[in-house]
Amino acid sequence: MTETSTVHSHVSVDDTRPRERGIARGTQLRTDLPASVELYLRLFDTVGVSEPRTRDSAHRLADVLAAWGPRYLEEIEGVAAGAGLEPWHVMALNGRTEILSQATAARPGECSTIAYAPADRPSAPFGIQTWDWHEELDPYWHTHQVRGPRHSYVGLTEHGILGKIGMNSAGLGVFFNILGHRDDAPAGVPVHVLSAAVLGEAGTVDEALELLRSAPIATSGALTLIDADTVACAEVSPVGVATLRPSDGFLTHTNHFLDPANAAREKTGLYEPDSQDRYGLIASRQQRYAEPTVADQLVEYLYSDPGQPQLCCVPAPDAVFGQRWATLATVLLEPEHRRARILAGTPIDARRRSWTTLDATEPAYVVGG
Repeated sequence: MTETSTVHSHVSVDDTRPRERGIARGTQLRTDLPASVELYLRLFDTVGVSEPRTRDSAHRLADVLAAWGPRYLEEIEGVAAGAGLEPWHVMALNGRTEILSQATAARPGECSTIAYAPADRPSAPFGIQTWDWHEELDPYWHTHQVRGPRHSYVGLTEHGILGKIGMNSAGLGVFFNILGHRDDAPAGVPVHVLSAAVLGEAGTVDEALELLRSAPIATSGALTLIDADTVACAEVSPVGVATLRPSDGFLTHTNHFLDPANAAREKTGLYEPDSQDRYGLIASRQQRYAEPTVADQLVEYLYSDPGQPQLCCVPAPDAVFGQRWATLATVLLEPEHRRARILAGTPIDARRRSWTTLDATEPAYVVGG
C-alpha cells in the first residue's frame, strides 16, 4: 500500500529580475516564513548565538554578498519584501550554516550522499542524498522551480533560502552536505547561496567548480556535482576548494572532510564517529551490493535499522529541541533526465510513500511517478 507523505508546499518563480524573483518567493511563503524565522532565531539562541550576534552576522554576510554577487542580495531582499520581513531575517536564513558555525552547544545535523558514474557508461551518472535536519523545521521546507537565471532549476530548499539540493535545465545537479572546519566563520559567501548560484549559472561540473573558486568562502560544505558526463565533489572551506573524484564509480560523502588538507583542520566534536561510521557502512555496501544500473537501486544503500549508523535518522524519544535530528527528505538526481525526485522522509519510507518528480525542463511539476 502506498502511503501519502506530509504535503509540503511548492514554490514557483519566473522572472529575469532577481528582486522580483525574491518578491514572488516571499509572497508565496508569506504565511509560514515568519514562523520559520522565529524557529531559527530560537535555534541559534539555543546553541549559543544570540539574536544581536545573529543580526550582526547577517549584516556582515550581506556585505560580502553585495561585493561578490549583488544580484543574490537583491533576491534575498526581495524575499523579505514579499514576506513582510526585515532583510536581515532572510539573510540569516540563507546564512544559517555560517551562523551555526559559531555554535557553542549541540552539534549540527547530518546528511549522506552517494553519486555513481557507471564505468562502461551505459547511462549517465546519478545519485542520492538524505537530508537530515532538526525535526521541528520539517514544516518549513518546500520544493521549488526557479526560472529567470541563466539556467532554470528545480529541487528542495528551506523557506526563504534561495537554493540547496537540485537539478538545473542544463542537466547539472547539486547535492549538499555540511562540514566543520576550525576556521569557519560568517565572513564569506553563504554556502546555500553558492548552491543557488551553481544551479542558476553553471551548465557543467567544470563550470560549477570555476564558479565556486571565484567566491570568497569562509564556511565549510561538500557540494557533490553531477552532470551527464562527470561526477565531482567540491569540498569548500576557509582554505579554498578541494576537488574529489569517484573511486570505482562511487563518490560518497557524509559530514567529515575527505581531502587531507581540509581534514587537518577538521573541527573536532561535531560528527565523529557517526559520520565515519555512516561512510564506512555505505562503503561496505558498495563492495557487497550489485552494481546499480538505475538511480532507484541506490535507495537501499541508505537503509539503516536500529543499532546501525543512522543513515535513516530518527530522533531519540528523549531528545530536546536542538538535538532532534531526523531525515526530513531523500533526493534522487538524474542528469540524463534532467529531473529531481524528492521523498518526504527516509529511504525506508520509499517502500510505502510516493516520490515527487520535478522536471527541470518543464514549467510544471508532477506528483508521483
